[in-house]
Amino acid sequence: MGKRDNRVAYMNPIAMARSRGPIQSSGPTIQDYLNRPRPTWEEVKEQLEKKKKGSKALAEFEEKMNENWKKELEKHREKLLSGSESSSKKRQRKKKEKKKSGRYSSSSSSSSDSSSSSSGSEDEDKKQGKRKKKKKNRSHKSSESSISETESDSKDSLKKKKKSKDATEKEKEKTKKKKKHKKHSKKKKKKAASSSPDSP
Repeated sequence: MGKRDNRVAYMNPIAMARSRGPIQSSGPTIQDYLNRPRPTWEEVKEQLEKKKKGSKALAEFEEKMNENWKKELEKHREKLLSGSESSSKKRQRKKKEKKKSGRYSSSSSSSSDSSSSSSGSEDEDKKQGKRKKKKKNRSHKSSESSISETESDSKDSLKKKKKSKDATEKEKEKTKKKKKHKKHSKKKKKKAASSSPDSP
């Protein structure tokens, strides 16, 4: 059996297009795009100015809002100013009343102050004398307490030294007893060793 020939002839696409002839293109071409109508520079400036200005209705609305806001602010300021003026007047009245009452009270208090000043000076002298006595007593007590503390500390140190001495002496007696006991046991062993050969 022979093999089948699957080869296909090569076709040049450019040659095929030329043989078909010119193609009718549907839609605008590049030349149509380049030849489109364009606005002049003056028309472009006019459009930009219109955009900057914006609409007249919006500008009028903003002006009205600003005027209303200014009126409200003025009313609020007037209220605050009137309130502050009334409060300042009240304060001035109170100050005047205080000054009047102070004048009447000063004349009556001047006589009482002269009598009270003499008695007050005597009381202060007495208080100062009492304070000095209290300070002396406190200093004396503090010195006595410091002396008693030092004496108690010295006594405690002596007691501790005595206890330590007693403890060392007791340990020495114990060691002596142990040594004596060892010597006595050694002597007994020697006697037992010397007596053992004589017995038979």
